[in-house]
Amino acid sequence: MQDKTINVLFLCTHNSARSILAEALMNHLGQGRFKGFSAGSSPRDNQQPNPLGLQTLQKAGISIDGLYSKSWYEFALPDAPHMDLVITVCDNAAGEVCPYWPGQPATAHWSYADPSASDGTDAEKLEAFRQTLHAIRRRLELLVSLPAASVTKLMLQTSARELAKS
Repeated sequence: MQDKTINVLFLCTHNSARSILAEALMNHLGQGRFKGFSAGSSPRDNQQPNPLGLQTLQKAGISIDGLYSKSWYEFALPDAPHMDLVITVCDNAAGEVCPYWPGQPATAHWSYADPSASDGTDAEKLEAFRQTLHAIRRRLELLVSLPAASVTKLMLQTSARELAKS
């Protein structure tokens, strides 16, 4: 795996907040070694990324180009990018039966509260997104710092699952 890009798919229910934040942040931090993707188990019709999530990413200097909500079935198709690691970022998606992922990628679950479910003023809601982005960043910074020479499927899975505890 040391000479190829490591593809990471982040899953949530609607693919509008946490998984979108993780995809954008992975692509920002991954420096070409890691490529982030995101999808939802059941995005609503005409689902769009949460505007507060997009605003949070922009304020953090992270590109939002190309972000859109999509179903996880897009990544189970034969011509879809091959995933090396699949991480659920919400408890609902973690409990669902996932499609078959070609190549049987490593898996992990990182639980985050849904920032789009927070109540309060617009400033408080924006703060919930900022805090979620910060929590995701802490784990992703550790994941992308894994030594390239030693990254294997087993190491990815073990590392990603250990990061869930932090």
